[in-house]
Amino acid sequence: MKLLFDQNLSRKLVSRLADIFPNSSHVQFHSLAEVDDSKIWEFAKNNDFCIVTQDADFSEKSRLYGSPPKVIWLRCGNIPTKKVETIFRVGVSTIQEFLDDSSLDCLELY
Repeated sequence: MKLLFDQNLSRKLVSRLADIFPNSSHVQFHSLAEVDDSKIWEFAKNNDFCIVTQDADFSEKSRLYGSPPKVIWLRCGNIPTKKVETIFRVGVSTIQEFLDDSSLDCLELY
């Protein structure tokens, strides 16, 4: 499954994490940076993306509707992109297990 980074995260994460999460993207690359969350949700659902966000709204949608799409909710606050990259690299096996488990809808990372 590919990752779709929300507008509150850097576009640079797509290239920085391409070796472990290939074919991932950013909402800006799909003209979704200024749209309602429901459009991002539908885009992710229709295109086999897991939404990566710092926005609680997507985790709430996940609780209400389940997946797809899956949601990775970053709970680390406003930190540099390099630190977000590190969170993904350190947690790559946990993230992959989450993505592969159809019974899970939302993963919170700190």
